[in-house]
Order: sequence, then C-alpha cells, then structure tokens
Amino acid sequence: MILMRLVVGPLQVNCFLLADDKTKEAVVIDPGDDAQEILRIIREKRLKVKYIINTHAHFDHIGANRAIKEATGAELLLHEDDAAMLATVSSQSRSFGMSPVSSPEPDRLLKQGDVITAGEISLKVLHTPGHTPGGISLLEEGLVFTGDSLFAGSIGRTDFPGGDLLTLLRSIRTNLMTLPDDTKVFSGHGPASTIGDERAENPFLNEDSGFV
Repeated sequence: MILMRLVVGPLQVNCFLLADDKTKEAVVIDPGDDAQEILRIIREKRLKVKYIINTHAHFDHIGANRAIKEATGAELLLHEDDAAMLATVSSQSRSFGMSPVSSPEPDRLLKQGDVITAGEISLKVLHTPGHTPGGISLLEEGLVFTGDSLFAGSIGRTDFPGGDLLTLLRSIRTNLMTLPDDTKVFSGHGPASTIGDERAENPFLNEDSGFV
C-alpha cells in the first residue's frame, strides 16, 4: 500500500493519497486545496485515481475536487447527508473571508457500511456525524481516516451549522472507540494518533470529562 499525506490550503487540511502499490489504483481523501501539487504527485507516482472521497462537505476539504476530477476522471464520493451542504461551499468560504470555492456534484452518495475498493485497498464507510450530518470515517485494516470527527487529543468542532456535540460523541464511541487500540488514526487536521492513545488520553473521551 502507498499512503501519502499532503497538508493543503490555508486551514492546513490533511489530504491523503492511498494507492495499491501493484495496480496503482488510488483514492484521494479530502483534497482541500493545492490541486496542482496533488496532481504532480499523482503523475509522479503514476497513480490511477479511481475515487475522490470527501469525509464531509466543509469548504476546506473540497477545494480541489473539481480540478482533480477533471484531470483524472475519478468519481466523487460523499455521504448522502452532506450532499446539500456541498452546494453551500462558496458561502462557507466567504464567511471565513476566503475566496469562494465550488465542487462538482457527487457521482455517488455513501452510507454506513458501504465499501470502496481500489485494487487491493478496501475502505469501509463509518458514518460519524456530529461535526456535520454526513461526516464519515474510512476504515482499512489497521488504520482509519477520521476526517474532522476525531483528532489527536481532541474532537471536531460542533458549533457550525449541522453540528451537534452529543451526536459526535456518540459517533466516536460507537464507530471508532470499538476499534482495536493499535488502529492508526489519520485525521483531517494535525498529527496521527492511535485509537488506544485517544481512548487513554483524549480529554473529550475520558469518563471524568463530563462529556461521556
């Protein structure tokens, strides 16, 4: 497996390139910005991008959707509960004082339990709402991409439209804290972690936090 992280855009989003090292079939997770840099690496590694996957529809995670889709022909995937939000990304970005962005409509809407394959890669969709209604995490053997649901030492913000703290905590407990401790966690911003470290040290998940 080929796994690369690129930190893109002014909000420092983690964009991940995940590819089968034999077939070179690949997925791009959360191409938030810097499309030309992402495409440069795709060309350099001779990857065949099959899917673009957005873990949720906030503007900082989708800014390069259009350019990468047009350059590669990849299908755009997003959870069904964030489809309407994707149409609002231009106003989202303006509210942060940034240039407006846009995205094509999804080619396929995802739901809990769906499986996305590229070569020998198999990503299971875990619906982890709370940061947004359609937030997802993507599970492969031994690793999980959590978008803005779970971070190293923190959790996603819930003060944006569609966010809900109790829903997010329930999502994390149900779909993420049930994974093995050694599962690597790759989040939408910041450093990697493990489920075990978050179970033991994340203040939002500690029984003394008042949140659990």
